[in-house]
Amino acid sequence: MEPRLLIDLALILFATKVLSLLTRKIHLPQIIGALLAGVILGPALLGIIVPNEIINIIAELGVLLLLFEAGLETDFNQLRKSLKPMMLIAILGVILSLAGGFALAYCFGYHIIGSIFVGVILTSSSISITVEALNEMGKLKSKTGTIIMGALVVEDIFSVIIFSVVLGMGGGSISVTQIGITLLMIVVFFIFAVVCGLAAFKAFEYLSVKWGMTRRVSVFGVAFCFFMSYAADWFGLANIIGAYIAGLVLCNNRAEKYIEAKSNVISFLFFSPVFFVSIGLKMSFNGLSRGDIIFAALFIAVALSSKIIGCGLGAKICKYNIRESVQVGAGMAARCEFPVVAAVIGMNMGLVDMKLFSIVIIMVIVTTFFSPILLKLVFRNKSKP
Repeated sequence: MEPRLLIDLALILFATKVLSLLTRKIHLPQIIGALLAGVILGPALLGIIVPNEIINIIAELGVLLLLFEAGLETDFNQLRKSLKPMMLIAILGVILSLAGGFALAYCFGYHIIGSIFVGVILTSSSISITVEALNEMGKLKSKTGTIIMGALVVEDIFSVIIFSVVLGMGGGSISVTQIGITLLMIVVFFIFAVVCGLAAFKAFEYLSVKWGMTRRVSVFGVAFCFFMSYAADWFGLANIIGAYIAGLVLCNNRAEKYIEAKSNVISFLFFSPVFFVSIGLKMSFNGLSRGDIIFAALFIAVALSSKIIGCGLGAKICKYNIRESVQVGAGMAARCEFPVVAAVIGMNMGLVDMKLFSIVIIMVIVTTFFSPILLKLVFRNKSKP
């Protein structure tokens, strides 16, 4: 191990905590402080820390633990009742984002496949950022928080399907067979998740009775999180969906509170700070022209407005009041994991150049900053959501 890594991690943890405390002092979400730490320490400003593979791996583990905790804290009964609204909210958000991104790119001279790909980049929101913001405000288990979480998972699935289709188009061929295989893999994964989840639930109930609340139970809980993450990835879905489902399986289990308390410690102390800082470390303005900056500003505007309007409209159609609809739209506005992964794959296929990749990273940073602030504003306690 490089000795430099140790000082980098020390700086990350120290800067994250100091800036999180400062942002809390001025009544902003603490997550903003963690993101600022990455921007300040990274290439965008001081250049003290350069993103590397080890930091990226730690950050990925941090995301999985965040989503596992979110699943543990979910109100499963409320989630089950909200299936229809979740579907509509997710669908409208995806359609508006795809259409907005396509129209913007096409107006700036991108060819049709490239324009579609730009739209696809905007389809999926960030579960991890929204989870942290809602959790910090104590709204993760609220009626609106539950519908947001469910819609985010559904939206991720739609994004994977669309992404698979567009990749086939970019490669010069697409067939009904390819689309069918993608859909089949998703269906098989959820069948697997139900069977595996039922077995795991009973196993944890048994272990909780036999051993009581011991560290062994929490270790098995985290192991189950990583196993389900691997399974989701193997079936072609984002691994964070597997982590969330693992938490969801155990959310009504007698061991839930104990597992949550133990996993939260390792996440809060180490993995989560590294994840949030890693986002800021990706920011860079190198090589952007005036035209690129104009495109970036419009790209960010489309990213935010498409989710706020599309998902908010979906909630309103489903009989949520105006305040709740705005909360849902705000909760779907952040982008993080999916756009970065999509942009990297797009670069490998020649659909994304380095300038567009930089613009995608800037969009991720800005929406990640903006969304928690917006969520705090719309969740202000005039009445209980």
